[in-house]
Amino acid sequence: MVPVALDGLELVRQCGQKYPGEDQHGVFTVTLRDREGRVKRSEYLRFWKDYKGADGIADKMLLFATYPPDARGSAFMRVAYSPELNRPVDQWIYLPLLKKIRRVTIRDPGDSFLNSNLTYADVSQRPLEADDHRYVGETTIDEVTFHVVESTPREQRPLYGKRVFWFLKTDNLDDCVTARVDYYDGSGELIKDQFIKWQRVDGAWVWERVLVRSRVSGSASVFELSDLRINTGLDDELFSARSLERGPEMIQRFRPAQ
Repeated sequence: MVPVALDGLELVRQCGQKYPGEDQHGVFTVTLRDREGRVKRSEYLRFWKDYKGADGIADKMLLFATYPPDARGSAFMRVAYSPELNRPVDQWIYLPLLKKIRRVTIRDPGDSFLNSNLTYADVSQRPLEADDHRYVGETTIDEVTFHVVESTPREQRPLYGKRVFWFLKTDNLDDCVTARVDYYDGSGELIKDQFIKWQRVDGAWVWERVLVRSRVSGSASVFELSDLRINTGLDDELFSARSLERGPEMIQRFRPAQ
């Protein structure tokens, strides 16, 4: 039973918002599988830095493509803003064949992120107060117990009817993390589910593997982080147009040590 002090909101705050480190870099792999079983894999060097709301910026992320070979040299940069600003992310892509940086406009937060089953809204920070969080109870599967919280959006036209979070039940809330998220449409139908495996690196909680399955299309997306380094003091200059253009050089300069 959850202590009286731990209602749904408190569980989301303590289990769903973990310390990710000041910055991260490592190898980011995305594997997409469609209903017919066809697989497409992409690999990137990923750099991420937390700006903690300074100048209205939440975080920045930079991706350098390393696989497949014909994508090598392309780069992607995203700047996310503090939730209270209600400002869409800014993002740019560099295409080596064109030798040009293009700004990519997000018209709908429900658009696919990297052609996966996650949307831009899913990978963005959502304010806690944007939803009503109701503690549902405990669920045990294969001898593992979870706290289940139902989060219902307060806006008039939400992307989802509700999201249901499964938080790992632990003796210490410091070890409680989000293990699963179920996404429902406005009519109450489950449209996709997400499963998260975590890793703890130098005191930071970082996801290691994320599986997202679409109940509508039958497709699946897998995201993996490896060769991870935390709190290395990434320079702000890394997150710049110059870095996008100098992709291969920057890849060698910032490659994680083997």
